[in-house]
Amino acid sequence: MEAIVLAGGKPGDPLAKAFGVASKTLIPYKGRPLVEYTLEALAQSGLDVVFVGPKANLYPSPKQALPDRGGIVENLEAGVGAAAGEKVLVATGDMPFLTPEAVRWVLGNAPQAGFVYCVIRKDDVERRFPGMRRTYARVRGGQFTGGNIALIDKKLFYSALPLLKRALALRKQPLALAQMIGFGTLLRVILGQADIPSLEARVSQILGVPARALITPYAEVGVDLDKEEDLVWLGGGAAMSNER
Repeated sequence: MEAIVLAGGKPGDPLAKAFGVASKTLIPYKGRPLVEYTLEALAQSGLDVVFVGPKANLYPSPKQALPDRGGIVENLEAGVGAAAGEKVLVATGDMPFLTPEAVRWVLGNAPQAGFVYCVIRKDDVERRFPGMRRTYARVRGGQFTGGNIALIDKKLFYSALPLLKRALALRKQPLALAQMIGFGTLLRVILGQADIPSLEARVSQILGVPARALITPYAEVGVDLDKEEDLVWLGGGAAMSNER
């Protein structure tokens, strides 16, 4: 299996502009570009990496480096097309705390499905990173935040690609997105009455591929640095600015 690291950036991203870099994944953290921490954890887990993002000299060097296509779906499509094998691990490039142990745990415990998405319990995040603000969804069984790692079957990805593009096009139209999900499902999520098996079934139905959530005990999979407040939480905003 190969890993795809999504490290592209939006034009005018405030964090990237503040540090004078092409993408927030290239922001300096402890003397290194942020994305290198993700690259290192994946490499130490034995995965070859397909990097999709701005041109940069990185260590460890990815097996392949593809230019930023300008959007997350476009970058993912390019990465999937370049990767060998039937399945790929997809990771974002802004996880400075990711460890090889966390990656190996995900690989060793992922269920057989076309799409596996990591989720992390709120208690685990707050225990590991006290004070770190995340967005959580309440379901039966607890509160969870979404992770930054997923496993995707390449053939099934292509079959779901038109739907992903449609969802992205409708991202600023809540009613249209709600219709895709189903108002009943959306209401149960809002009220905290949904459970993970029912959500898995609904997502599988929408995508047309078996989808499963993987409750991951490694909180670092769900913690990224993508907002100014994340830097404030680190207490490293000034230090990071001085490294420019």
